Amino acid sequence: MENAKKLREKLRRGQIPLGTGVSFTDPAITELFSHTLDFAFIDMEHNALTLETVQAHIMATKGSDTAALVRVPWNDPVLIKPVLDIGADGVVAPFVRTVEDVELAVAACRYPPEGIRGFGPRRAIQYGRTGDADYCQRANDEILCIVQIEHIDAVNAIEDIVRVPGLTAIMIGAMDLSGTMGQMGNPKHPEVQGAIERVVAVARDAGVFPGIGLADDPEALLHWMDKGIQWILMGVDWAHLARAIDTSAGRLRQHIGGG
Repeated sequence: MENAKKLREKLRRGQIPLGTGVSFTDPAITELFSHTLDFAFIDMEHNALTLETVQAHIMATKGSDTAALVRVPWNDPVLIKPVLDIGADGVVAPFVRTVEDVELAVAACRYPPEGIRGFGPRRAIQYGRTGDADYCQRANDEILCIVQIEHIDAVNAIEDIVRVPGLTAIMIGAMDLSGTMGQMGNPKHPEVQGAIERVVAVARDAGVFPGIGLADDPEALLHWMDKGIQWILMGVDWAHLARAIDTSAGRLRQHIGGG
């Protein structure tokens, strides 16, 4: 949980942590990112990542300052519990819509009496080298609980959502949000942009750190930084690889063709 603490401190100091999505099964990709990024966003929602694979990605951050955030497939305590037990620094619960959804996510990340998390960590207690009571208290204090705001219902309830005790941060899912607003595939629609700006402002006022996930588009990222976004998920591993290989091959082919 040291990296969870480091990420939280960066946010509190006003830094803007950067991370990228992890979809490949090979943990070498997370190890590669851990030389540069503040967090790895290990995505179980949209990718074929098993718990064993996720554990390997989390282990790949060991020895770095990179926090391992895991997006679970759904906001379900049964899915959240093992992810925390294998050592995730934080959990991202997708597609919350109500205050009750957020309360469930927070409760799943915390031990009683503050939550409902069952006890059974292994890596997280350094294989028995950390005292149980000490771990439980630190886990409740340090593990990052993040929910995704990607439905108009959540936008409409945002003032109450950000007041849920124990919520660390929110992440805006602009594409899915656009779909629930009748603008699927068009997150730049003025109404969608206005909804996102409202969410950012309300979260910041409540001391909950707003983040956003976008393609690695510097102009768009700078725009949202100016609008108050406090942490950024910039693209995903396969997109970075595709762009790099397309750019390199394109430049070489242009030279070959020109010759």
